[in-house]
Amino acid sequence: MDKKLRILVAKPGLDGHDRGAKVVARALRDAGFEVIYTGLHQTPDMIVATAIQEDVNAVGLSILSGAHMTIFPNVMKLLKKKKAVDILLFGGGIIPDEDKKALYKLGVGKLFGPGTDTAEIVAYLKKYFKL
Repeated sequence: MDKKLRILVAKPGLDGHDRGAKVVARALRDAGFEVIYTGLHQTPDMIVATAIQEDVNAVGLSILSGAHMTIFPNVMKLLKKKKAVDILLFGGGIIPDEDKKALYKLGVGKLFGPGTDTAEIVAYLKKYFKL
């Protein structure tokens, strides 16, 4: 990869389980991406502020708490408000198919479920950014 893309991996809300987010962050790093991991209990405001400050190309949210229909739209709204619509928002967690469809309509990128091979996430980002 000539240009290292910067990916922010974030754990929003009260969800305290971050093993999957750390596995994804490590896989992205190993694939040549520059990864910033926010740690637990981030608010949408904190996530967007960090994304802009760190000049990231994408934000990956890991949500297992069931708050995906609140958090993804809030992050999208804040990215638009801050004129950072060029930042890809993608993520993963336990998200029902009908909710995925609604989030895709809002402009959220690919959503990955539990057990997704990290190579699939890497391949998606490489294809998205034409690497």
